[in-house]
Amino acid sequence: MRRLLSMIALLVLSGLALPAAAAELPLNTLRLPPGFTIELLARVPNARQMALGPGAQGGQVLYVGSMHEGKVHALELSREGRAGALHVVASGLDRPVGVAWRDGSLYVSAIHRILRFDRIADNLARPPKPVVLRDDLPRESSHGWKFIAFGPDGWLYVPVGAPCNICQPDPDRYANILRLSVDGRQLEVFARGVRNSVGFDWQPGSGELWFTENGRDRLGDDIPPDELNHAPRPGLHFGYPYCHGGTLPDPEFGSLRPCSDFTPPAQALGPHVAALGMRFYTGSQFPAAYRGQIIIAEHGSWNRSRRIGYRLSLVTLQGARALSYAPFVTGWLQGEAAWGRPADVLVAPDGSLLVSDDLAGAIYRIRYTGAGS
Repeated sequence: MRRLLSMIALLVLSGLALPAAAAELPLNTLRLPPGFTIELLARVPNARQMALGPGAQGGQVLYVGSMHEGKVHALELSREGRAGALHVVASGLDRPVGVAWRDGSLYVSAIHRILRFDRIADNLARPPKPVVLRDDLPRESSHGWKFIAFGPDGWLYVPVGAPCNICQPDPDRYANILRLSVDGRQLEVFARGVRNSVGFDWQPGSGELWFTENGRDRLGDDIPPDELNHAPRPGLHFGYPYCHGGTLPDPEFGSLRPCSDFTPPAQALGPHVAALGMRFYTGSQFPAAYRGQIIIAEHGSWNRSRRIGYRLSLVTLQGARALSYAPFVTGWLQGEAAWGRPADVLVAPDGSLLVSDDLAGAIYRIRYTGAGS
């Protein structure tokens, strides 16, 4: 036992990720479809959005934002995908949830600022000072944290949530999804009427944007639903604050504009599941039925008499039409007690799926090993 504790202490001091055996997370409570396995890749405090970039000697670097730590971590991965050293590449930031990698630079969201860290992979131990791309975004903390990602058009997409549960804010400043040119000089609204999106991705083939949206609170346990939305072009309005879930007029603002004015959700999700990160599965390791489909991290409810979410869900599409919505991985919620909260998903180069968990402070890897496993 003394030797094991000494080994763990050495790993922590050296910045290496703890092995699964030392983690004491109840992975055996997680339920996956037949043929799938889940393992702990690394412990990363308060892990939220993830982004991958190339690392040294053919490996990768997994960049991980945080909500409450104020830090951005970088986890070195070997060519085989094993976890190596864990670095802090930014600290003292205001909710740096969002991370995106492009052309050697790491982009980070921090409420009203978008920062860029150049030549990041070469300087993990001594990260550079950031370049400030924008510092004029809204400063409100309510729904102010941001998932960010580069679209196929080369622009950085940046959501700005509503500064409230329900209100009628300036539509050019709030409740929208913006896009920002790579140099930070141009900023435009791509979608409006979006209360709070903390996850999006672009559909393979069409290149069209899909995003999750968290519905309003204080209408009861079962309404409104969270949403999976589809924005095939700029300029669409998704209903907030007038209409929720495509059919439910808001009690306060619904009389101002009818639900028929707005783009309805592609799929209604569970009420208050807190749908966050989502990605299209673009790998080849999972069975063919999963390829091109959407996997969503449902962070879990905080304002419901019985908890819901705390799982990964799968939305199956046919073209641009959602056919089904079903659990993919469950078990982070045991009764009314949750030991983990999935926050983001990301397809790894080998086709496995990485999952961040901010409550457990963990990154998991899901693999498909065959129906007989």
